Parts: sequence; structure tokens; C-alpha cells
Amino acid sequence: MENDSLNTETVLNDSASAVPDGAANMPDSAAPAMNMPTPEQLGITVKAGPEGGMPTVTVGDTFEFPVTVSWSVQGSALLVVPAGSANAKGLTQVAMSQESARSVKDGAEVASITFTYKILAADTGNLHIPAMRFEIPTQMGQPLDLRSESVDVRVNEPFNPLPLVVGLVVAVCVLCAGLWRAKRRAAAKAAVAARNAAQDALREKMMVLKQRVNTADSREWLLELEGVCKEFVAEKFGISAVNLETLVKDGKLEGWEGLVEEFAHARYGGGKRDGFENRETWKTAVKLMGISEED
Repeated sequence: MENDSLNTETVLNDSASAVPDGAANMPDSAAPAMNMPTPEQLGITVKAGPEGGMPTVTVGDTFEFPVTVSWSVQGSALLVVPAGSANAKGLTQVAMSQESARSVKDGAEVASITFTYKILAADTGNLHIPAMRFEIPTQMGQPLDLRSESVDVRVNEPFNPLPLVVGLVVAVCVLCAGLWRAKRRAAAKAAVAARNAAQDALREKMMVLKQRVNTADSREWLLELEGVCKEFVAEKFGISAVNLETLVKDGKLEGWEGLVEEFAHARYGGGKRDGFENRETWKTAVKLMGISEED
């Protein structure tokens, strides 16, 4: 590095040539102060932020924020000194590094220094990275002040999968409950349909027996009626083997005592019966089974 300080004499001399002769002959105490040249006049540029703009940041993350100072090389190097920090509301600078580089642009050699700030996002919302300040020492003793632009950064809350998981679990539970209820309703509907079909079949058999009260053999007719009654009891209690006498003794068929005695009498021979007796027995059976006599 040939010279770490910025030579501003040329720019200042150009400014001095524009001062009137009268002012130039004034005493030192009355002479106007010489203004420092601007970075633009010296060909110095400052660029803040990554290429493509600032990405979205999550609170708690540490992200990098580059600031590049570049100038046209004219036989000397510059000393660029950081004079500020990236600390701001919700943002904390945790480290800073720098890297020098040279390149050729439009046939001219350009030197640059990139300062990379590592910043911790400590809060959420639309935050602002402050303008970064740098100083370049000059031969006049007064440093040249450089400033970057302030840059906005969006800091979001971290992704929390718990609400999503809870929502999915609730949705699955609701779906399963709905399917279970639908299945239960379908099963109940099928059971009702099966029960109605069984009742219709029993009613049809009882209607056939009603038509035969006067023509059929009494013993055979009673045994057929007993078979229909056993089907009813099997459907009612959900059993396959039905013993009417045992169920009556156990008190499960209240009011069936007389009807069961008639069945036993017919099974073991019995005596002759007329159509009127069969009709009364039939009426007792349909009443006990809750079957309507109407077609």
C-alpha cells in the first residue's frame, strides 16, 4: 500500500482556483474556509446490502449484511475505517469482518473493501439496519466521512408446527368420529331393516296360520305356531336354541305360560280342538309377539 491517506489537494486546488482574487489576498483570519470534497467528487461509492435485496429473517437468526466501499485506483490505496455499528432496535451486531478486492470495470481498475456485519435478529417486525458510517483519513488532517443508506429487513416469528399438528390431530379425530357415527348409523339402520324384515316374515307366517285355523290338523297347526313363536323369541333375545318352557320358568316370557302349555299338550298328543280354540290361541300368540292383525 503506497499511501493510506487520501490526497485531496488536486480537488481542493480546483476549488481554490474559483475563489476571487480579492478573497485570495485577504488575511488568513478573513479567508473563507476550504470545504472537503464529496465522495462523489473523488469517485468513491458505498453500496449496502446483499445482491437481490434483503431476505426475510427469522427472529433468533444471525444474518450477514455486506457494505462495499469502492473507488477508482489511481496509484494509491485508501484506508477505510468503520466508525459506527449495526446496532439498532431489535438488531445486535455480533461480529464484523472485511475483505479487499480489485477488479477492472470499463477499462479502469477499481479497488473495493467489503465489510460484512454479522447481525442477530432479536425482535420481530419491520426493522431498520442503520446507515453505516466510515472515515477515510486525508492529508489535510480532517477525515472524509462516508455513509451508506439505511436498509429495511423483515424479521418473522419462527415456524411453530404445534398448531398445525394440533389442527391435523383435531381434524383426524373429527373425521374418525364422523366415520364412526356414520358407520354406527348405517349399522343401526341395517339392524332396523333386518328386524323389520324378520317381523314382516313372522307376520306373513301368522297370516297363513290364521287362514288355516279351521282346515288344518290342530296338532300340526299348533306345532307350526310354536315354530313361529320360537323364531320370534330367537330374534328377540338373539339366541339360536330356544326352549320356551325354560324361558317361561326363568321369568323371561311373562304371559306366555298358557300358550306354552298348549304347545306341550299338542306335542305329546293332546285331544281334539275345534277352529274356535285355534283362533283364540292364534290371537293370544299375535298379541304376545306384538304383531298387528291388520293386513
